[in-house]
Amino acid sequence: MLYTVLVIAIIFEVLGTSAMQAAQHFTRLAPTVLMVVCYAVAFFFLSYTLRYIPVGIAYALWSGLGIVLISAVGYITFGQKLDLAAIVGLALIIAGVLVLNLFSKSTFH
Repeated sequence: MLYTVLVIAIIFEVLGTSAMQAAQHFTRLAPTVLMVVCYAVAFFFLSYTLRYIPVGIAYALWSGLGIVLISAVGYITFGQKLDLAAIVGLALIIAGVLVLNLFSKSTFH
């Protein structure tokens, strides 16, 4: 259940970042409002997970998975290209998240 809450936080963070891209420097009202709401929801759910997961681990998972997901959104939705170095870097981030979850005693299991 706790990881579900963290995933919800990550999804809202990715939605907020996508809305930021669509807001075009805060010149479009609807995406700007959506961004603020999504970030508020994301931080609410992230703060809940910090009761049980150490902040460093939670933030590593939040930022790592957020980077990978927003890169996919950028590629699919905004037509942003990923070169080989970017793909390798994203794969290393995923590997880091897996190492944290599978081998670290600092995470919640």
